Amino acid sequence: MIANQILLMGSPNVGKSVVFSRLTGVNVISSNYPGTTIDFTKGTVRIGGRKFDLIDVPGTYSLEPTSKAEEVASKMLQTGDIIINVVDATNLERNLYLALEILEKKKRTIISLNMWDETKHKGIDIDVGKLEELLGVPIVPTCAISGEGISDLASMIEKAKISERIRPMSEEERWKKIGEIIGKVQAVRHRHHTIWERLSDASVNPITGIPLAIIVVILMFQVIVTLGNLIIEYVMDPIFYNYYGPFIMNAVNSFAPSGLLHDILIGTATELNFVESFGLLTTGLYVPLDMVLPFVILFYLMLSLMEDVGYLPRLAVLVDTGLHRLGLHGSAIVPTILGLGCNVPGALATRVLETKKQRFIAATLMAIAVPCMAQSAMIFGVLGKFGIKWIIIVYGVLFLLYICIGLVLKRIVGGESPELLLEVPPYRMPLPSALLKKTGMRVRGFLAEAVPFVLLGVFIVNILYISGAIQFLSDLFAPILTTLLGLPEGAIAALIMGFLRKDIAIGMLLPLGMTAEQLTIASVILCTYFPCIATFVVLLRELGLKDMLKATGLMVVVSLTVGMLMRVILI
Repeated sequence: MIANQILLMGSPNVGKSVVFSRLTGVNVISSNYPGTTIDFTKGTVRIGGRKFDLIDVPGTYSLEPTSKAEEVASKMLQTGDIIINVVDATNLERNLYLALEILEKKKRTIISLNMWDETKHKGIDIDVGKLEELLGVPIVPTCAISGEGISDLASMIEKAKISERIRPMSEEERWKKIGEIIGKVQAVRHRHHTIWERLSDASVNPITGIPLAIIVVILMFQVIVTLGNLIIEYVMDPIFYNYYGPFIMNAVNSFAPSGLLHDILIGTATELNFVESFGLLTTGLYVPLDMVLPFVILFYLMLSLMEDVGYLPRLAVLVDTGLHRLGLHGSAIVPTILGLGCNVPGALATRVLETKKQRFIAATLMAIAVPCMAQSAMIFGVLGKFGIKWIIIVYGVLFLLYICIGLVLKRIVGGESPELLLEVPPYRMPLPSALLKKTGMRVRGFLAEAVPFVLLGVFIVNILYISGAIQFLSDLFAPILTTLLGLPEGAIAALIMGFLRKDIAIGMLLPLGMTAEQLTIASVILCTYFPCIATFVVLLRELGLKDMLKATGLMVVVSLTVGMLMRVILI
């Protein structure tokens, strides 16, 4: 009989998540490790007719942690009954370090020698029987992408055992042991580079990699924007305007044809208008589900594709030198790209950075200069009709802010900025089921975060309008809006709403009859002055009250300064 909890452990980019996807069904959940914001995924695996918990532990290179994710992995090892150690067979020497550390802990272990197919392509011969003998635990060659060896791995889990051959060692002894093992079990034959390997080299060479990265990012967002708009036009809008809209209008009018309840539920508009009505059941659902969700789904799908193909680690290596000038390193591209989808997971992803200084800089830059997909969708929708140049101005200003603020923060924020330590896996064909599962989990997380805050925001704005608070604040801040920023007084409602949901706030600018110049200035201000409340709460938890107050003060100063400069230049 095997134990209750099985841990899947391995270094980043060894195919661990694909092995997890192969072993488990679709019913998996993602959770935060207690006391942290580090995610791990939990599912079930059926062995001998029984179900057992299988936990995909955060990737780690060592049990001597240098980051929060590695610290969590080290702690989780203590709770596991059986360890499945996923090892990259094409990089055996590097992966054996973690394997030896795990075996030293005297846990029942089985090793998945993954990417077995790629060893043949690279001319690597591994004597699996000899490696089993030296390590003292079962070893199963696998290719998670194709599924080869996964059933053998599952059937062998019951035979996982404690290694009697491996004793506790120092770091120096461990590397010496690895050298001895490699000398006995591995041989490498000469072979010519494949086209994928040549492409891999080109991806990290700045001369070829930077143009390639620009092309990849442009194509990614072209696919997202084009397909997103098609889905909205031909699927979502017809559903909302032809079916849901008339139904909900008639339903609410049947018991509340006018008055406060009517206005809160479906808004004050006399005709069906999902953008401007600001009802809980109209704007409150239309914005996240129609205007935003198609773009978010496509973004997470493209992000998962970049991860599973192996391009994202190469992008991190490529931008490492540039990000070092901002006090960061290449891994900071991960929270930045995630922030382009939604700032909340972007803020959580700053935990991949090792030092407090790096996390503060990355989080602050993301909150100020990285608009989420919902914001981007609204910016394209609001400014697109005036011409592409206004959209270019918005993103050009945000890019300049990212660079300039990063250069300043690197010099004034105390602390260290260590070098990038990252394994770059070979390019691989992604597993469609793993892509869809990963995308689905991220989209569910977005909906759980977004929809409640959109509904809350719409409700609060309604109350503010009814109570007269919007008018009071408009009068109070009118001099700043009109004199310093060149915006109409009504824009104060959008600025207030921006603290709740930036995408809705940008949409609120439409009824004000603003010029292209004013809309451009307002869009930049809304992107920079505060993160949405969900991101704000996460950053407060990540950075602490003191650092969050510093970041907030910087946001306000940057927003007002940039707004005034743009007013002088554009208006």
